[in-house]
Amino acid sequence: MSMLTPPGMGGPYRITGDKYPRMRPPRRRGRLALLVTACAVALGLLGWGTMQLIDVFTGGGNPASAAGAKTTCSPRASSPPRAAAPPEPGRITVNVLNATTRGGLAKKTADELKKRGFRIGEVGNAPQEYDKKVKGAGVLLGPASSLETSLPVLAAQLPAAERRTDAGRGGAALDLIIGDAFERLTPEADADRALAALARARQEPAKEERDC
Repeated sequence: MSMLTPPGMGGPYRITGDKYPRMRPPRRRGRLALLVTACAVALGLLGWGTMQLIDVFTGGGNPASAAGAKTTCSPRASSPPRAAAPPEPGRITVNVLNATTRGGLAKKTADELKKRGFRIGEVGNAPQEYDKKVKGAGVLLGPASSLETSLPVLAAQLPAAERRTDAGRGGAALDLIIGDAFERLTPEADADRALAALARARQEPAKEERDC
């Protein structure tokens, strides 16, 4: 404590000046600087937040992303193009072959297919590789090209039959090989409904999605 400081007046007060003794608390420069800095940071954060809100409601300067703006998207097909319509029964030739021990099945089945509009080719017994070896209702056999064309049309007449294709097979004719579990062809009305459903499925346009 200075000799000039009166008793009881120490602590936060001090004597300053050359001529007149004045007493005042020391300056709080550190606190003032901290307060100014805090105010500047707060103003900066407030301004940044305001700009973010403006970007949200205006789309950040992009007219396409602003509220209410329409976005133009390019179409993208989500499924393959439509397949060709199935051929009419009158354009399909069917060989009817009997692989069972029951006589007369091939002729009877061929006559029924003819009434339904199919062309009939060979009628008789099945070749050795199938004779008495088909346990199911039957086998529908055709060239590889028939898998999505004529084979489904014939399958509508006997849905329980197994479908097979032979890549090395020539011509367009199909074989209907009658098996042990065969009883009769599906009723004509049911077969017609199946053919109609097949035709509708082929005619449905491909669905489109959008790439934005």
